Amino acid sequence: MKEISVNGQKRAETGKKASKLLRKEGLVPCNLYGESKDDKNLPEAFSFAVPMAEMRKVIYSPHVYVVNINVEGKERKAIIKELQFHPTTDALIHADFYEINEKKNITVGIPVKLTGHAQGVRDGGKLQLQIRKINVTAPYKNIPEVLEIDVTSLELGKSIKVGSLSFEGLEIATPKEVIVCSVRTTRASRSAASTDEAAE
Repeated sequence: MKEISVNGQKRAETGKKASKLLRKEGLVPCNLYGESKDDKNLPEAFSFAVPMAEMRKVIYSPHVYVVNINVEGKERKAIIKELQFHPTTDALIHADFYEINEKKNITVGIPVKLTGHAQGVRDGGKLQLQIRKINVTAPYKNIPEVLEIDVTSLELGKSIKVGSLSFEGLEIATPKEVIVCSVRTTRASRSAASTDEAAE
C-alpha cells in the first residue's frame, strides 16, 4: 500500500462547540482509535485535528493509503475508518482513523482494476464494473494498491462474482455472492445474434 503523511495537532477540547471552532479555522476534527480497548499503550480514542489542506491529499485520491499521522513529534500509522461529510455542502467535517501495526491484520477496501478485453465485449456487449473496491484482510504491508481481475474470457451475459476470485496472501472479506463485473447485452449484440440465427 502507498503511504502518505499528514501533520496534525492535539485537540485540547472535544464536543460540538469545539469542533465547530476548529472547522472555522480550516481544521478537520479527527479521532484515532487503537486496536483494542484492552491495549494499555493506546487510549480508546485519541483526539486531534488536521488542516483541511492536508486531508485533501488523502481523501480526494483514487489510492488507498496508510496514513502516517504526525502529532507533536509522534508518528502513528493508521488507515481511514470513517469519513463524515456535511449533508448539503459535502465538506469534510470529521474523520476517524484506525491505528495499525506490522503484526496485526487489517481489513480495507482495495480498488478493482479490470484487465484484458472481454469476449462478451468483442461480441457487442458492454462491460460494467459493479463494485469499485473489494475488502481484503492481511498485514498492511502485504496489501496491494489495486486488485487486478482478468476479464478476457468473460462472455456476453456473464458475470464475475467475488467468490470466484483469489489473491495470494489475501483473505477476501467482501461477501462471495457480490458481483464484481458483468457483460451486459446491448441492442447491437442482440441484432448480431439475430443475424447469426437467420444465417443458420
